[in-house]
Amino acid sequence: MKRSIPLIAVSLLLISMPAAAQERQQGHDAHHAAPATPAATQAADMTEGEVRRVDSAAGKLTLRHGEIRNLDMPPMTMVFAVRDPAVLEALKPGDKVRFRVVEEGGAYVVTEIQPAP
Repeated sequence: MKRSIPLIAVSLLLISMPAAAQERQQGHDAHHAAPATPAATQAADMTEGEVRRVDSAAGKLTLRHGEIRNLDMPPMTMVFAVRDPAVLEALKPGDKVRFRVVEEGGAYVVTEIQPAP
């Protein structure tokens, strides 16, 4: 009989291990931040930049910008096409802006731009 007691104890321990691991994981998850809201995610997709040149005739904009995370692009100065050329009318060199850019057909296109806060 003495042998059966350790086996029972080991069996109970093995049965309880998955539950204990799950409790530890849930406790661990509790201190992580909640998932970002869509508005917060969209704001995070915006990149800070400065207008260097506006080419209304070509529908292009030269921006000196920070890292563009959604494109895995480091900070640099480059020319972008704009989806809506009408936005170029409100921009001038030196303006600080926040913008969103996507890659479409091999070109980088500014889809949204606004004054930086």
